[in-house]
Order: sequence, then C-alpha cells, then structure tokens
Amino acid sequence: QVQLVESGGGLVQAGGSLRLSCAASGSIFSINDMGWYRQGPGKEREVVAIITKGGRITYLHSVKGRFTISRDNAKNTVSLQMNSLKPEDTAVYYCNAHLAPRPGTFYNYWGQGTQVTVSS
Repeated sequence: QVQLVESGGGLVQAGGSLRLSCAASGSIFSINDMGWYRQGPGKEREVVAIITKGGRITYLHSVKGRFTISRDNAKNTVSLQMNSLKPEDTAVYYCNAHLAPRPGTFYNYWGQGTQVTVSS
C-alpha cells in the first residue's frame, strides 16, 4: 500500500514564504514524475510544478520565479518552496506521484491535500 503524506501548509501574509513537503512510503518499486497541484476556491485543480526522475522541471507560468520544486530520489520525497506568496496562491495543495508499486505498472497517487492561505 502506497501513501503520500504532505506537510507544511498554513496561513501566511502576502509576500511571505512556505515550504511544502511530501513523502511517499509503502510498496514502491519506482517513481517517475512527482509534482504539486492545487485547487483554489471554486476552481479546477491545476498543476503547479512537476519534476521528473531525471530532474527536468515544469512550472505553472504564474509561479515561475517564486516557487521552486525539488525532490530526493533516495528518500522518495518532493518539496515545494513557495516565496513571494500572493492571495491568489490560496488553495489546497496536493502532492502527486506517478509511481509503480511493483515492476511494470505505474499509477497516479495523491496526497490528502494541505491548505495554503495567503492573506492580503
């Protein structure tokens, strides 16, 4: 059984910083992409940042230059450093991993979500 456990959300003033972390545990054979998604009030879930196993990174345009994604392949963790936060960054943030619990088959796994609230 695979679990993604997130930590690090909270309330911060505009211009502040938060760091989100996510650890994958359980039966893990291999992990391809890991990333962060978010869903704001009344909005659809959107991708914030993705990092491949080899370290290639893609960011949502609106967070480029402010957010930094990183991962530790040895520890099966992914983090998101969020600086210069804006009220429009307010959302529930979800960790995602494209992961194979056994050889041959990959599935998408999601964390439980962590609330990030940015006050103006």
